[in-house]
Amino acid sequence: QVQLVESGGGLVQAGDSLRLSCAASGRTFSTYTMGWFRQAPGKAREFVAAISWSGSITYYTDSVKGRFTGSRDNAKNTVYLQMNSLKPEDTAVYYCAASMRDIATMVQGRGMDYWGKGTLVTVSS
Repeated sequence: QVQLVESGGGLVQAGDSLRLSCAASGRTFSTYTMGWFRQAPGKAREFVAAISWSGSITYYTDSVKGRFTGSRDNAKNTVYLQMNSLKPEDTAVYYCAASMRDIATMVQGRGMDYWGKGTLVTVSS
């Protein structure tokens, strides 16, 4: 069993930066592909970023490439999402997810084993 707790959300202005964190319980954290998803008001949840178990491979949805960076610290059981140059369209609840499957599966929004409860990011114009 893995529990995921996100933090770091808040209200910022366009162009600002935020770093989200996701703390995981459990001894097997390093074996999971970790990812970030988001759900904007009135929209379906969408994939944002994925980080391989080692952190050496990352993948991003096109709309955040060059602005967001995913990383992980397996010693701290924590995954991060550094968000720079934030835009109003980035406003959403951001969820952390863990999967025993590969990045390709996660990108398709399939195969998640655990989800966090989310943290709200609001970007004002």
